[in-house]
Amino acid sequence: MRLPRLAVGLAAVCVASGVPAHAWAATPGATAQRTVITAASPVVDMEAAVLAAQIDPRRDDDTLTPGAKSSVLAVEKALQARNLLDAQWVDGYFGTMTVSAYAAYQRSLGYTGLAANGLPGTTSLTKLGLDRYTVGNTIGPGAKVQRDGYVVDARTQAMLAEAQCLLDYTLVLEQGSYNVGGDPTSAGTHDGGGVVDIAVTGMTAARRTAVVRALRQVGFAAWVRNPSQGDWPWHIHAVAINDTDLSSQAQHQVGDYYLGMNGLANQGPDDGPRIPIKTWEQYQRGQ
Repeated sequence: MRLPRLAVGLAAVCVASGVPAHAWAATPGATAQRTVITAASPVVDMEAAVLAAQIDPRRDDDTLTPGAKSSVLAVEKALQARNLLDAQWVDGYFGTMTVSAYAAYQRSLGYTGLAANGLPGTTSLTKLGLDRYTVGNTIGPGAKVQRDGYVVDARTQAMLAEAQCLLDYTLVLEQGSYNVGGDPTSAGTHDGGGVVDIAVTGMTAARRTAVVRALRQVGFAAWVRNPSQGDWPWHIHAVAINDTDLSSQAQHQVGDYYLGMNGLANQGPDDGPRIPIKTWEQYQRGQ
């Protein structure tokens, strides 16, 4: 066995109806930074690589994230070339050794905090691939914005707006993102971007389940939380899959969600509605 590695209103029209929403995507400037290499150079699918960096460290075997192997291999070879990753870990598996190596590379660029969380960002991924690969399917959290008196990023805001559209129901936050140390019971999951808690006051059990289902449809790992699970009131906890500003703890929750778990420390079975898992970008593409 392999060792494990470490307020948009309801007037918005659903993306499924054809309204584009790109405010949360990587900036044109970041895209322009891509190095033009020969046609034979590999293309790193950023979406796939970031997803693997969340799932692979939570596996207890060496199963690869579907569709990510070639992109992860290209990243690992580039890290190895910089003496940041031993050859034995160049295997297409974005486990804890690769996450740690990527974080070290981010720090070598002068990044700190969330910018050195081990998840590839557009700028660092492009710089790492200089003369080695190009970058496709770039993603990013976008600017920080206000919602219900809390801070979230633009990508998360767009996802919440889409969930509201599917539900025809307004979602109200009781905790936002980038809330370092704001709630000790959150165990660091809200320290970065992409994570929110949603109030459930007045919701029936059926409504809570419907909200979780809609959140999952648009690309959140989401669960109903109740007082029997921890020192918190009833609420819905949601983590935006592939948000590159996720804290390490939130990254682990995404991985656990993909592996059928509840995102809690006990790694119990997923207690939410099981639907096909997808990212926000996949949802927009109708995949």
